[in-house]
Amino acid sequence: MLKILLLASVLSAAQPSTPAWEAEPRVKDYSWKSVAVWYQQHEDLVQRAKAGDIDILMVGDSITEGWRASPLWEKRYLPMKAANFGIGGDNTQNVLWRLTEGKEIEGLSPKVATLLIGANNLGLNWDSAEDTAKGIAAVIKTLRQRLPDAKILLFGVFPCDEQPTAQKREQIAEINRRIAPLADGEHVRFLDLGAKFLAPDGTISKEIMPDFLHLSEKGYEIWSSAMEPVLAGMLARPGSAPEAAASTATLPVPIPDSIPTPIPAR
Repeated sequence: MLKILLLASVLSAAQPSTPAWEAEPRVKDYSWKSVAVWYQQHEDLVQRAKAGDIDILMVGDSITEGWRASPLWEKRYLPMKAANFGIGGDNTQNVLWRLTEGKEIEGLSPKVATLLIGANNLGLNWDSAEDTAKGIAAVIKTLRQRLPDAKILLFGVFPCDEQPTAQKREQIAEINRRIAPLADGEHVRFLDLGAKFLAPDGTISKEIMPDFLHLSEKGYEIWSSAMEPVLAGMLARPGSAPEAAASTATLPVPIPDSIPTPIPAR
């Protein structure tokens, strides 16, 4: 009986408490970031939004947040009026909360918003690839509603783990297949940069991802080189239609009816 109770407890702990497409603030402390620190970062971003003057809004998790430590950020992106709205450990639920109840982007009108999210849905939250894709779709829907004049650059989830046979590689590939059709040919552009971080045999080098998840400076240089021409095009032609997703991306992403409508700005 004790074994059954222990197994039930383990299984329960491994299940996501909130669907990937519903908003939820950070509720769990980690050794590398407490809930209190998360709320402080969120409040800092609210204040940054109030300051305005943002042309490029970069939303995401620790991989986006990591731009702040890269010399490229100050050299290339601050002059482009970019703002870093990445918070380490965030999943789609956390980002949805920040954009809605958290009011992080209230009053903003950027020309372009970028989104890279989903890795922590798999790594920390036990969400399935399908549910993670639905969560990403919900974030895109919210960005479109909150920032109707902005073009959105959606990145495919970056690869992780050293070996190409890792389970997460398969999950990430599925997520990216499912979210690619979110590119609508008008407001949303999808860009999958995963292959650029891989060696010819599909492995990931520590030179690019020291922990096989987060980017080194070389990794950010790779990201920057691939992203900048796309950003330049989206910024230079604010009324034009970005390119549609690649023709190989064919899996639609149904967005559940239960996705909350963003709370009106107050």
